[in-house]
Amino acid sequence: MLPVAIFRHSPTEGPGYFAIFLEQQGIPWTLIALDEGEAVPTTVDAFSGLCFMGGPMSVNDPLPWIEPVCTLIRQAAASNIPVIGHCLGGQLLSKALGGQVTRNPVKEIGWSEGCGEDDAIARQWLGPFAGNAGTIFQWHGETFSLPEGASRLLSNAYCANQMFVKGPHLGMQCHVEMTPEMIATWCEQWADEAITAADQPSVQLPEVMQQEIAARLPTMRLLSEQLYSTWIKGLKR
Repeated sequence: MLPVAIFRHSPTEGPGYFAIFLEQQGIPWTLIALDEGEAVPTTVDAFSGLCFMGGPMSVNDPLPWIEPVCTLIRQAAASNIPVIGHCLGGQLLSKALGGQVTRNPVKEIGWSEGCGEDDAIARQWLGPFAGNAGTIFQWHGETFSLPEGASRLLSNAYCANQMFVKGPHLGMQCHVEMTPEMIATWCEQWADEAITAADQPSVQLPEVMQQEIAARLPTMRLLSEQLYSTWIKGLKR
């Protein structure tokens, strides 16, 4: 089986549980470290799927790799090769498929709940979370619109578009790939951002995020496994 290409845009925003899940399923993967200057592949022919992780930049920034990434995503969509995006990755997927990325009304930082849609597509992707609440992790200030033909999967009071699907492609504004180690690193690396915005009800302080790991992470893991299990069904075998 061809590997899943995982694109990293920032050193501390790696694949986390997504890579662990792929390994548990016996699915090979390869890391493309854009943050270290690796080139964006010009073709999807060597991959069974594409995964894009998070990053502190905006898809609207004039970065040299953004348009090549969007071109690659469009090529994958034309070839029916599944794409999955986490936070910045979800924004890249939206942008590549014709959506827009704009400032969200508020920052979302830390643990939150998302409400699943309850239609046929949502039931396929969300399973028991369709029509119910699911735990998610956040660290973003922008949001994406739904590309034409896409379906919303998850929303909450602070950001309407938390997840969308279009065919085999899944875009997420939230982070379901988090591990305790990643959360601890982000809380240390970006503590000032969280503290500065802590007057917003959509933002948690770093110590609160870490205190809630034991209670929150198991529920989010169920959601991530549900989403990832559905996504890998579309991989090119």
